[in-house]
Amino acid sequence: MMRKDAIFKALADSTRRLILDELSERNEQTLYELTVRLITKHDLTISRQAIAKHLSALEDAGLVISKKRGKYRILIFHNEPLKDLLKGWIE
Repeated sequence: MMRKDAIFKALADSTRRLILDELSERNEQTLYELTVRLITKHDLTISRQAIAKHLSALEDAGLVISKKRGKYRILIFHNEPLKDLLKGWIE
């Protein structure tokens, strides 16, 4: 149940949904790449630190995984928790 609450809390924020939109469109981005896409495509005025806070909530919910690749942290959209959450209602 806690995982469901974390997912719904993460999805309640429009910026977090935009982050997931961007990662679902182009997965495996660095924080810098994601920040540039959010600012240029969506006219967001947001810092990398603010995006990092949003990513933390998404990671807590299991929706984003970050992996170290060289000196960069790569962000990956992980949609399995969403599939599992909806499976009970849809099937």
